[in-house]
Amino acid sequence: MKTLKDYITSIPDFPEPGIIFRDVTSVIGDAEGLKLAINQMQAKLEGIGFDAIAGLESRGFLFGMPIAYNLGKPFIPVRKKGKLPRETVSASYELEYGTAEIEVHKEDVMPGMRIVLIDDLIATGGTLNAAAQLFKTLKAPVVKIVCLLELKGLNGRAKLADYDVDTIIAYDGK
Repeated sequence: MKTLKDYITSIPDFPEPGIIFRDVTSVIGDAEGLKLAINQMQAKLEGIGFDAIAGLESRGFLFGMPIAYNLGKPFIPVRKKGKLPRETVSASYELEYGTAEIEVHKEDVMPGMRIVLIDDLIATGGTLNAAAQLFKTLKAPVVKIVCLLELKGLNGRAKLADYDVDTIIAYDGK
């Protein structure tokens, strides 16, 4: 029987020499791999009281939406700036060479909502931290963060130290 790690495709020297890209499309492209990923990520929410799942664009949508559906919870998309049509609230975060912004529809988040953040990967932690701060400004605390993968060598957990964080597969490198 295959483990979830068996479904991850590791691509050496992408996008540049020395980097091993961990491709999750091979997980979602296989029915059994997708089922394992959703079930294992969803299991990390057992015993957690929450009101909504928020998924980060774009791969957080792929994993967050089926979990929200399975658990009968609403799904809140966290999108890149300029992608949402109604009134939004945004947060910016640092990139290697500049900044970026994410946003949510303001009316989708009520004060006091308890939020679970879902994404595919913890790398530097910048995007997840920005999303958590965004919900904090809306008075909707993030009670759990669940990601499929973690690249420990990038120390993303340090930016997420104030949150309950779980991953399914952790790689030591970058």
